[in-house]
Amino acid sequence: MREPGVARKLLVVGVSALALVVCCGLAWWQWERFSSTNGTFQNLGYVLQWPLFGLAPAYMFWRFRKLKQREAAQPAPAPAPAPPPRPAVAHDDEDDELAAYNRYLADLNTRSNQESR
Repeated sequence: MREPGVARKLLVVGVSALALVVCCGLAWWQWERFSSTNGTFQNLGYVLQWPLFGLAPAYMFWRFRKLKQREAAQPAPAPAPAPPPRPAVAHDDEDDELAAYNRYLADLNTRSNQESR
């Protein structure tokens, strides 16, 4: 049996070749239109653009492969250390209700940090 990567490579080559053939055919068609009596320079522009469109899938697959190789070559990032919990600081000028609310928020923050780990 073939490797799973071989079938994908053949598919990529097939799609790229088919795109190039179709786009070169369209460039030829635009050249024929340009050469006709009612051809314009817009047709000539398409003659130059269609082969580039045909090369685009091959470039795209090549670029994806290079980006994947670059990503695989980079070491995995180390997890960021968790910041130490900030103690709730009560100021002398705070009232009891505000201090209780701040303690409640600090408790919620601590629980949320513990659940996300």
